[in-house]
Amino acid sequence: MIKDFFNGISSYVSAFQIISKLRLWKYFLVPIVVSLLVAGGLGTAIWALSGSLAAWLLPWIPWEMITGWVLNVLFGLVGFILFKHLVIACVSPFMTPLAQKVEEHLTGNYTKYSGFNGTKALKDLFRGMRIAFRNIIKELFYVIPLFLLGLIPFLTIPCMILIFLIQAYFAGFGNMDYTLEGHYSVGESTRFVKRHRWLAIGNGTVFLLLLGTGVGFLVAPPLAAVAGAQETVKRLEPLALEKDFGNNEFV
Repeated sequence: MIKDFFNGISSYVSAFQIISKLRLWKYFLVPIVVSLLVAGGLGTAIWALSGSLAAWLLPWIPWEMITGWVLNVLFGLVGFILFKHLVIACVSPFMTPLAQKVEEHLTGNYTKYSGFNGTKALKDLFRGMRIAFRNIIKELFYVIPLFLLGLIPFLTIPCMILIFLIQAYFAGFGNMDYTLEGHYSVGESTRFVKRHRWLAIGNGTVFLLLLGTGVGFLVAPPLAAVAGAQETVKRLEPLALEKDFGNNEFV
């Protein structure tokens, strides 16, 4: 558990080395544009809808004195969750090939990546959106009750920690799936990530910290994809590696 968590974090250091060695910097351009577009569009939508949502939620929150800041924090939290998953999904047509190139480098098999393909890009986008929608629903199911429970003073810190870990897990899920897409169905990928949940949390922890900075969110997707690919390839099932690469050196 602890080892997987720290592997997920430390893999970001070696991610820079792999990106430099393989000259993968071009993969940063599209995520930067997508992140800015999603942030702008989502921010505008939440700002436009916040008044109506606040009016709808007011009767459900009994403490009038803190209603304002509670709703602001809640909207910010939901917006952050949506932003995170939409970015992960929207850049999937470009991050999946990136993860595949890292996979080729680690396994020594250079037949998996065949260049950018429009049909496959749409398939990757559809899969990314499917996983994003699933993860958004599940994450909100856990996070919103924890947020409300955290309004009780002595439960605030434990709930904040749990909310962060849950968000990190689902972020890591999305980042690891760029590699898993070439091996497993969505259901199989879900089971794989559950078995390696602390690896996902470690990957997602750095991803969330980057998203929370002023400029880090612009480079978070490709860094997380490379970091996730390194550790995911090492843990792929032996049969999957034998089928795709003819060896299980990294298992």
